[in-house]
Amino acid sequence: MRLRTLGIFVIAVVVLAACGAEEGEGTSTTTVPEATTTADAGQEDPTTTTAPDDGTATSAAEMMDGVHAADTDLGSVLVDPDGFTLYIFTVDTGGESACYDDCAATWPPVPADTPISSDLDAAMFGSTERTDGTEQLTINGMPLYLFTPDAEPGDTNGQGVNDVWFVVDADGNMIEAAAAGTTDETAPPDYDY
Repeated sequence: MRLRTLGIFVIAVVVLAACGAEEGEGTSTTTVPEATTTADAGQEDPTTTTAPDDGTATSAAEMMDGVHAADTDLGSVLVDPDGFTLYIFTVDTGGESACYDDCAATWPPVPADTPISSDLDAAMFGSTERTDGTEQLTINGMPLYLFTPDAEPGDTNGQGVNDVWFVVDADGNMIEAAAAGTTDETAPPDYDY
């Protein structure tokens, strides 16, 4: 009888062990999707690895989101983040703007917080305070402007207007060459600046 009880006990243990093994297998089955998830996560890792590459590409794109040099009919000149040509006004002295009212409507000042491309020497850039309290971006101490008649990125219609408005190169040097077809006719009526 004792042997029989012991035999039943052993059978019960074996059955329980088998059930436990099946549950373990169930856990293994659960682990398999987790392993798949881990494999998926492993597949996401290359995506994550790719993300910095995208970030690097973004950094390269951001490089051109700021003031940068672009090719125009005058050669390589500074342009704003949208590709519109930047100008200096030779009437400006002491780093202060002399362009206000109607002048500023035609030649909008470039805001001082405009980003600068990392491929340019940031030390060339600074700012000057305008009479209305806003800050204007400067290069080598000269305030920078846009020209509203420039309709497309890369236009240089303001070059040489009245012999006082000029583009600048990537080193901040004024370019005095005349743009093809540039005349004072691009200036608005009663233009005196």
